Parts: sequence; structure tokens; C-alpha cells
Amino acid sequence: MDSKQKRLAQLPQVDRLLNNNFLVELEKQFPRGIIIDMIRQELETCRKQLLNDPTFEFQFDSFLQEIKNKVQNFYKPNLRRSINAAGIILHTNMGRAPLSLAARQALQEVADNYCNLELDLASGKRGNRYQQVEALICYLTGAESALVVNNNAAATFLILNTISSGKESIISRGELITIGDSFRLPEIMRHSGTKMVEVGTTNQTMIADYTEKINAETALLVKVHTSNYKITGFTAEASLKELVESGHKFGIPVLHDVGSGALIDLSRYGLPKEPVIRESIETGADIVCFSGDKLIGGPQAGIIVGKKEIIQKIKKNQLTRALRAGKLTYTALEATLRLFLDEKTLLQKHAVMHLLTRPLESLEQQAKEIIQELKQSPIDIELQDGLSEVGGGSLATESLPTKMIAVKYEPFSAEQLALKLRENHPPIVSRIQNDRVCLDMRTVREDEGKFIIDALKKITG
Repeated sequence: MDSKQKRLAQLPQVDRLLNNNFLVELEKQFPRGIIIDMIRQELETCRKQLLNDPTFEFQFDSFLQEIKNKVQNFYKPNLRRSINAAGIILHTNMGRAPLSLAARQALQEVADNYCNLELDLASGKRGNRYQQVEALICYLTGAESALVVNNNAAATFLILNTISSGKESIISRGELITIGDSFRLPEIMRHSGTKMVEVGTTNQTMIADYTEKINAETALLVKVHTSNYKITGFTAEASLKELVESGHKFGIPVLHDVGSGALIDLSRYGLPKEPVIRESIETGADIVCFSGDKLIGGPQAGIIVGKKEIIQKIKKNQLTRALRAGKLTYTALEATLRLFLDEKTLLQKHAVMHLLTRPLESLEQQAKEIIQELKQSPIDIELQDGLSEVGGGSLATESLPTKMIAVKYEPFSAEQLALKLRENHPPIVSRIQNDRVCLDMRTVREDEGKFIIDALKKITG
């Protein structure tokens, strides 16, 4: 027997392992089949190490513990509640808008039971899921009709595919946006079947640039709100009003892709103004689309509003079924939209609006309470001013004043400490500035400070 075979002989057989008391106890909590799979995985890992690393020593107790860890981690949910202390309100990587209490309660009711998603309760016959929130959306936006699909990229694709597949859609070069993870509007347009006609330049597009390109093949004029960037300096753009006037003159519908979407004028609350959906409809846009999980503050969804005739065509498109939303989306969206019916209570009941408008005094008080609880710990901790981001492709380049807890703990670098916080249960996501881990109070809910306190005490304990 050569040396490699001798080393491999240290590895126990699966059948023998299953009789080990440590794993017998583990089997009381988890299925035997999963334990066997994890045993085989760990045996293969050790086999490779024994063959390739002469310094590796097989430790039986560590081997058993690693199997237990693998089994437990296998059952740990991948999507976990996390604390957003990074200061980005609509954090795309963290699921964007946190749902309001009303939406969470509605979800619980529908998730626990059957519901009337496609059942007409009056007749007892099959109903239409598209009608579940249509009247409410129309009331809030002033549109004739509405439709909900699974996200705004799907909404844009579906509109283009229905109205201008095989024909031309005219769009400004300055509005050919990239969304999220290199998801580009030109590609969405290409896959929809429309021929994209670019007009103007990156920084200047006039209404004449559109009208010069209109011909018998033109099916749509497209205006896109550049919600995740701004072009400044020597700039010009054709207004939605100008596009609508030209569209109506030539009998061509106008699409306004608003992106982030706002149902109310945010400037009334001291925030930068974003396009309001009702204003786009009143200006005369034939079709408008926007996201449900950004400034609307609901679940991931794409909302399409506009002229009834156009919406009806979109509903009949066979691709609509492939892109439609499910019962949980409709439930959470309806509950969220209802909050906009009463602006007196909106700021308190709507999770995103509450985070956007929390006063600095409230943030500072929350930070001081956390600092007070940690005053006996060995952490170097201080209160700092900072800036939060809206995120999620909303209010581009705008920031909100905030209060942050900036921490330093000598045994760890800032990166190591940030990792320790992310490894906490629940994970705490922070940001690093000036070699300190910064915890932004604007995105830490009033009831989440205890998690930060417990995590930092555990790390230093």
C-alpha cells in the first residue's frame, strides 16, 4: 500500500458513520438522505485534500462537525431578513421597497387561505385577475385603464411588442438607459420586435429630431425618464407635451416610461420632484409604465396605465400571460396603493415615504440611544453626519441628510468588521467611510436598533 492509499484509508465508510452517536442525534432533526449526501460531499472534500496536500491531517471530530454544519446550512433559508444600515432606501440588492404593515397583513390573509384571484364572486364564474387593482390604479392616476405585470422591464417590452413589433419606435439617444445589472433598453426594444430609431444626441434632442424621422413605419414615440442618472450642462430635451402634440398630429401613440414612478408630488415633502403618473396622463401620454417596488413602495411589479383601447390590445397579447403577476403581487400592491388614498396618514403608514421623510432629530435620537447602550463596550464609536441615497433608480444624484453611527474596533479592519456584521443573525449591511464602519439611521427602522446593539456586543464579547 503506497502512502496515498494509507492516507485515504483514514477516511471512514458511510455505513459506519451513520452509526456514530453524533450523527444519530443529528438524524433526529434532519432527514437521513440529506445527512448521507452531506457525508459524501465532505468525504470527497477530505479525499482531495489528502491526495493533494501532504500537510493535511484528517481530524474525525472536525469532520463530524463539518457534516453537521453542512446539514444545518442546507436548511437555512437563502432569503433572510436583513438590517439595512447602508443608507440606501430602495436598495436593489436588498429587495428594494420594504412593504408597509397593511401590505404584510393583506399578504398573510391571502397566503394562508384561498382567494378570489380569478373568481367573480357575484356570478360564481371565472373572473379576470387584471381587474383586481385596475379601478384603484385608474382612480389614483386618472388613466382610462390599467394592467399589472411582473416588472417594469416586462411592461416596456410588452408595450413595444404589442404596439410596434415589426415597425419603428423613435427614441432620444439621451434616454437609452441601462437598468440594473447591465440590462439595456436597446436590447429590450430589439427583443420586442420593434425597430429602434435613435434621434438627437446624448445631451441634446429637440422635437424636430423626432418629427423628421416620422414615416409610414413609425408606430410609437418613446420618452424615458432617466431616473438613475442625469445629464447636465449644455443639454436640451423634447418635453412630453411636445411629443404628445406631435404624436396626436401624426396619429402616433406616445409611451412615457417613467421608471421609478410617483403617485404624489414628492416636492410637497421637501424632496426633489419626480414625474407624477397623473401628470403624464393629463399631459396626454397614451401609455405610461412604471415600477411597483420603487417610489410606489409595493412588491416587484410593472404597472401599465393609459388609453383603454391600447391596454385592451396589450391584455390580448399572448405574451401577457407569460409576464402576468400572481396573487401575492396583486394583494401587496392593492394594499400599498390604498395607502395613497389618504395623504394625511401616508407618511406614517407607508414604509418608503416614512423613511424618505424621517426628520434628522428622530435619526439622531435613535443613534444616541444605540451609542448609549454601547458606551461600556471597547468599540470606538461616534455620531456623524452623512448622506443617504434613495436608490433603486429613483431621484438620481439626489441625497438626503442623515445621522450615522461610525464604529471602529481595533482587532478588525473596517472590512472585517463589516463582514462580521453581515454574518450576524439577522445580517446587518453597512457601508465603509474613512476606515470606519458606518451604520446609517435613515434605513434602520426604529425597532431595529436592538439588533445592532446585540451584534456589536457579541462581536466584542
